Amino acid sequence: MSTFGQKVAVITGASQGIGAGLVEGYRKLGYAVVATSRSIAPSKDAGLVTVQGDIADTATAELVVDAATREFGRIDTLVNNAGVFAAKPFTDFTQQDYEHTTGVNLTGFFRITQLAVEQMLTQGQGHVVQITTSLVDHADSRVTSVLASLTKGGLQAATKALAIEYAARGIRSNAVALGIIKTPMHPAEYHPSLAAMHPLGRMGEISDVVDGVLYLERSPFVTGEVLHVDGGQSAGR
Repeated sequence: MSTFGQKVAVITGASQGIGAGLVEGYRKLGYAVVATSRSIAPSKDAGLVTVQGDIADTATAELVVDAATREFGRIDTLVNNAGVFAAKPFTDFTQQDYEHTTGVNLTGFFRITQLAVEQMLTQGQGHVVQITTSLVDHADSRVTSVLASLTKGGLQAATKALAIEYAARGIRSNAVALGIIKTPMHPAEYHPSLAAMHPLGRMGEISDVVDGVLYLERSPFVTGEVLHVDGGQSAGR
């Protein structure tokens, strides 16, 4: 169980890359954490509970929220970090691509957020954060990504709708829209060209994303915000 007054964060897509960085960031902030992904390993940290599962399966959402309330008694923050990204010409996307992307990016967001918000309402406070992409606001002819824009754009719209629906009941909703972040999904030989796609001239680091999310966490007067952590991409070129 968490100690009295200790806050609790739930983080999806948490086994590596940005998700693992967010787990570390929230633990350093003093939060207990429930972390989930398909391949996440068990934890020896008493303040960190891991739940294996595919977030596109609504049963996973139920297991994660149950673990949070059972082990720690509350949920203060949900970070919807799990996501898939496929860059293809629009006419090359398959039905399988569509179902996989919408399953993780939209269905994965929907049920766990419903359950987390229900818990937050009993507490009278909470915070929901979506990880999206700057491509929603800044289409780029070099990155053909209609499915990413469709699904992550939906999350950004939902972010604002949630913020307004629950503002009077103590629940905030924000999003962080990313540029290209240096994670294992990007081979090192592509880093120079990926860095050049940002006005700041570099790829983002995982720490940049964690800093952005924790800024929102520490900002109780901010809700309905889409914070761009994208090296200036959304501002123009």
